[in-house]
Amino acid sequence: MTALHELTAEAAIRAIEAGETSSLELVDAALERVTSDPWHAFLAVDEDGARERARAIDANGERPPLAGIPVAIKDALSTRDLTTTAGSRILEGFRPVYTATCVERLERAGGIIVGKTNMDEFAMGSSTENSAYGPTRNPWALDRVPGGSSGGAAACVAARQVPLSLGSDTGGSIRQPAALCGCVGIKPTYGAVSRSGLIAFASSLDQVGPLARTVRDAALTLQAIVGRDPLDTTSLEWREPIELPAGERLDGLRVGIISELNGEGIEASVRGAVDSAAATVESLGGAVEQVSLPSVEHSLSTYYLIAPAECSANLARFDGIRYGRAAEGADSLLEHYERTRDEGFGSEVKRRIMLGTFALASGYYDAYYLRAQKVRTLVVEDFARAFERVDVLMSPTSPTTAFPLGERTDDPLSMYLSDVCTIPMSLAGLPALSIPCGFADGLPIGLQLAGPAYSENRLLGVAHALEQALALDQAPPEPA
Repeated sequence: MTALHELTAEAAIRAIEAGETSSLELVDAALERVTSDPWHAFLAVDEDGARERARAIDANGERPPLAGIPVAIKDALSTRDLTTTAGSRILEGFRPVYTATCVERLERAGGIIVGKTNMDEFAMGSSTENSAYGPTRNPWALDRVPGGSSGGAAACVAARQVPLSLGSDTGGSIRQPAALCGCVGIKPTYGAVSRSGLIAFASSLDQVGPLARTVRDAALTLQAIVGRDPLDTTSLEWREPIELPAGERLDGLRVGIISELNGEGIEASVRGAVDSAAATVESLGGAVEQVSLPSVEHSLSTYYLIAPAECSANLARFDGIRYGRAAEGADSLLEHYERTRDEGFGSEVKRRIMLGTFALASGYYDAYYLRAQKVRTLVVEDFARAFERVDVLMSPTSPTTAFPLGERTDDPLSMYLSDVCTIPMSLAGLPALSIPCGFADGLPIGLQLAGPAYSENRLLGVAHALEQALALDQAPPEPA
C-alpha cells in the first residue's frame, strides 16, 4: 500500500472505507511530518486535539465527506482552540473567542485540523518572507520561496504533510503559491465562501479557498465550505452544488489566452508551458484563441491603491487595547498606539498602511482611490466582454517559477509584480484556479484558468481534464 502521507484525500477516504487504515493512523502519519517540518510551513500544531478528534471519528459509525482527513489552516483564519497570529508579532499568542465559519464547516465535514500555517504578515506579500516568524521554504528547492501569502498552506500540501489546506486569496495568495509549489489552488467567486473569522486585509478582495494535490481533492474541500453565512453579509447563496469533475474531454470548449498576460515579462519557460497546455486543450477537443483585455495592464497599479486603502482601515483595530500585543511604558494614549503598532507591525505592513492612508486622505481620494475604483469597473467590463466570446480564460499563474529566498525582499515593486497575472481576477471578483502545467529546472509552473462568476464547476471540469492529460503529479524531493 502507498505510504499514508502520500495518499490524496480521495484515496485516503477510500482506504478508510475499505478498512485499510484509520483516521488516527492518517493523523499520526501527518503529524510525524508536520512536527519535523524542515519547510517551516507551520506556526502552530494541535497534536492532542487532532488525535482526539481522529479517535472520535473512528469510533463513530457516521462518515461525513472528509471524515478523518488531516487538514491545515492558514493562520489568518480564526481558531478558538489554537493560536491565530496572521503571521504578525502584534497578535503573537492570540487565541480568538470563536472559529471561522469555513473552518467550522470543514470540521463538520469530518476534516481534522492539525495546525496553522505560516503566511506573509496580514497576507501582505508574495513569498511568505514577510512572516514575523521566519520564511517558509519551497519543498522543491529549500533555497527558494514557496510564494505567498499562503506559502505555508501551499508548501505543506506539496511536501505531503497534509493532503488539504485552506488559504486566503486577496490578489493571488492562493493561486500564486500553488503555482510555485506545484499544487492545485482555487480562489472561488467573491462571496462563495464566508469571510467570517478571516482576519481582514482588503475586504472587497479577500476570499478563502482550498489548496490540494488534485483537482478532485480541491473540489471535495470546496463542497464543504461554500454557501451563504448569516455572519457574512457578502456571502452568496450557492446556485448549484460543487461537483466532483470526472470528464476527460473538452469538446466544444472555447478557451481564450489573455494576450496581455502571456507576453513581455513572462519567463520563456513559463510561456512555453502555457502554450503547450493550450495545445493540450485543442487535443482534447477544445478551441483556443487569443483574447485581449486592455484594462488588465492597469490592474497592478489599481490593486495597489485599493488593497492598501482597505488595509489602512481594517488594521486600525490593532491598537493594543482590546487584544493582541501592547507596548509597555507609554506615557500617553497616543504614544501607546504609536509604539504598539511600531513594535507589532513589520515593514511591509507599515508600507501598505501608509500608502493606503495617503490614498484616502482629503485632497487625494478623488485622484487616487476613486480613480482606481473606476479602473476596476473597466476590468470587470473587459472580462464580461471576453466571456461573450469564450467559456474560460487561460494565462500563466505566475510570470516566473519560484525565485530565490531574499532575491526580492529589498525591491517591493519586483515583489508586487509576482502577482501581475492573478490580480485582474481578484479585482473582478471572478473564480480562478491554478494547476501544475510543467517544470523548468526542476521547479513547477502553474497554469491559471478563470471563468465568469459561479462557474466553479466548469473550471473544475476543465482543470481535471487537463490534469489527467498532463499527468504531472510528481513529488518534490525529500530534504536531506
